[in-house]
Amino acid sequence: APCPQWPYCRKRCSYCNFNTYVVPAVDQAAVRACLVREAQTLLRLSQVHSVTSVFFGGGTPSLASPGTVAAVLEAVAGAAHLPAGAEVTLEANPSSTSAPALAGFRAAGVNRLSVGVQVRGALPAAATAAPRGPVVTVLPPQSLDEAELRMLGREHTAAEARKAVEAARGLFPGRTSIDLLFGLPGQSRDAWAQRLEEILGLCDDHISLYQLTLERGTALAAQVRCGALPTPPQDVLADMYQTARNVLVAAGFRHYEVSNFARKGALSTHNLSYWQADQYIGVGPGAHGRFVLRAEGGCSREARVQTLEPVTWMREVQSHGHGTRSRAVLSLLEQLEELLTLGLRTDEGITHERWGHFSPQLSLQAVFGEPGEAQALQQEGWLVLDSGGLRCTWAGLAVLDSLLPDLLWQLQRV
Repeated sequence: APCPQWPYCRKRCSYCNFNTYVVPAVDQAAVRACLVREAQTLLRLSQVHSVTSVFFGGGTPSLASPGTVAAVLEAVAGAAHLPAGAEVTLEANPSSTSAPALAGFRAAGVNRLSVGVQVRGALPAAATAAPRGPVVTVLPPQSLDEAELRMLGREHTAAEARKAVEAARGLFPGRTSIDLLFGLPGQSRDAWAQRLEEILGLCDDHISLYQLTLERGTALAAQVRCGALPTPPQDVLADMYQTARNVLVAAGFRHYEVSNFARKGALSTHNLSYWQADQYIGVGPGAHGRFVLRAEGGCSREARVQTLEPVTWMREVQSHGHGTRSRAVLSLLEQLEELLTLGLRTDEGITHERWGHFSPQLSLQAVFGEPGEAQALQQEGWLVLDSGGLRCTWAGLAVLDSLLPDLLWQLQRV
């Protein structure tokens, strides 16, 4: 699952601390050539035979040209089998997603769109301490409220956000995802409930739900720290998350992952690959990857991180074929820790088959079926271990961050 990154934005949002860059002009041809070359190099090193999905993130990947998207997809298809129905997602910003632009991306090969109508960038209220997956594809945030847009430093209007979603649904029916944010400074329960009603009238079949994280060094965090903006208390945040879940499930959505809801089978194939600990290849500035370097005789997964700064990254790609800044072979324990941390985020959890793929000698039952922390969590109603595998109950899913330390400790001991 390749993950090409477009690191550029037109404007830095007031809360953003992601690897994004605002520059006067972008040399599309140069960036395109480097994305293509790095994708080819890393796919060759992995020797994967078939690609299940491609995810264009950023930054603001909808600022890239359809020609860049097409060139990267052509490079992927030239290095591995890219099935006709493979999921190809582009994250989009309402200010750069006119209907003609979206049509251009669809012609280039994009078949799924993720459009922001609220901010994305954190886990739900009850799980904010849970370790994040190594995904670096983040969606430029939006809102349906003009005051929120101003506070977040967005360059588009609420009307443009609505228009972008409507255009996306017209071109990608059933394949348009939207992001929702809760926990904005000053946001109340009533305002959140009203926002949910608006979203249900606008959304397609996939929704991602996130709580705002105030990151150190951002303008928004500074405003909150000095008392200029209030933040909702923790009990209100937990209430907002539970309310959203109830409303979305009642509307026919499956809560298939801590932050994600889908109906009519519109789950994100690409994101599931992260949560199921599949291999993925990060391409572009700051991208992360997890894959086996079979071309170098490798048999264990490596964690790879590409150089953050775009100009330096391009120079390295031009010199070496890729801009990998760090690489580390993951031990069996580290791989199982990732599988546990990410797999328990889903409603399916970790199946015996998937666990056995990583640990054929040490079963789920052998690790978590004996007396210990996991058994106590089962007795308390947070966790289930049965013939299907290991998974959280709905109550456990909402407090996953508080369960993981005990489970990781039990895994480490065994």
